[in-house]
Amino acid sequence: MTVKPYPIQFQPEMKERIWGGQALSRFGLELPEGNIGEGWMIGDHPNGTTRAANGELAGLGLDEIRERYGAAWFGTKGYVDGARFPLLIKLLDCNDDLSIQVHPTDDYSKLPAGELGKTEMWYILDAKPDAKIIYGLKDGVDRAQLTQAIADNRVMDCLQEVPVKAGDAFYIPAGTVHALCSGIVVAEIQQNSDTTYRVYDYDRPGLDGKLRELHVEDSLNVIAYEGAGATRTETGNVQAGEWLEIARSPYFIVEKGVINGQASLSTSPESFVILVIAEGDGELRWADGAQNVKAGECFLVPATLGDYTLEGQLTVIRSQLP
Repeated sequence: MTVKPYPIQFQPEMKERIWGGQALSRFGLELPEGNIGEGWMIGDHPNGTTRAANGELAGLGLDEIRERYGAAWFGTKGYVDGARFPLLIKLLDCNDDLSIQVHPTDDYSKLPAGELGKTEMWYILDAKPDAKIIYGLKDGVDRAQLTQAIADNRVMDCLQEVPVKAGDAFYIPAGTVHALCSGIVVAEIQQNSDTTYRVYDYDRPGLDGKLRELHVEDSLNVIAYEGAGATRTETGNVQAGEWLEIARSPYFIVEKGVINGQASLSTSPESFVILVIAEGDGELRWADGAQNVKAGECFLVPATLGDYTLEGQLTVIRSQLP
C-alpha cells in the first residue's frame, strides 16, 4: 500500500520527574498521575520512541516509519542508514527547579555507548512573574574555582541567574551550565540524546526517596569555561507573516513565526520540518488533506510533502536540519 506523505502527529511519552507537575494538561494532553516533567512529543531513543497517532501510519513507531520511508520522507540530511532520528522534541513542565546540569559534546570520550552529546534550545511557552533560569557561569569562573565551590557547597555563587518571560528563546550548546527553575513551561528542541551530567541538585531526594546521583567529574570535564556560544533571543516583536531565527546550530535551525490569517510554506528534499504550535489554533493544509491544530501539538512534516499552508491565529516554532 502506497501512503502519501502527510504531517504526522505522535502520541506523547510522558516522563515523571521530581521537578514536574500537571501543567501540560492545559494543552489537552492526557497525563498520568504524578509529577509529569517531560512530554516526549517526537522522539526515537532507547528511553522512549513515540508512535504515530494520526493518519494511515497510526500505531507505527517513529523508528519504523523512518526505516520504511527513509530519505524520501526524512530528507537527504535527515536520514542516515543505521542512525537514529536526529532530534528529540519535548514539552517540559518545571513545577520545581531542575538540577544544575551540563551536557557533553559528541566527542566526549566518556559518553555512554551509542549516545550522542546534547545541544538544545528552549522556547518559553509560559512563565510565572518571577521566573528565572540558570544560564552559564559568571564571568571569569574557571575549573579550579568551580571545583572549590562545589566542594564548599556554594556552587550557586558561580552561576548566572536570568529572569525569563513567555516568548524568550535560549540556545544552549553542549558545555553550557544551565537549569530551568520553577514556574516555567518550555518547548525544547534538542539533539537526540538523554545524557545529562548533574553538577548540583539542592540536596533533595529523588522519586525513590534517595539523593539523586551527581556527576561532578564528568561535569567539570565537559563545561565550556570560556563559553560555548549560548545566546538569548527576545521574540515578542515578531510580526504576522514574519519568521525569526531563534537558534542555529550544527544540529538544528529553529524559527518562530506568527500567523494571522494564512501562511504559505514548502518543504525541502533535504530535511523534514518539525512544527510546534506554541499558541492559538487553526488548520494545517496540504495537497491531499487538512488537520486542525492547536497549542501544545507537534507535527513532523515529511520532506516530500511540498507546499502546505497554516491558517488561523497561531504562533509556531519551526525546526529543520541545517
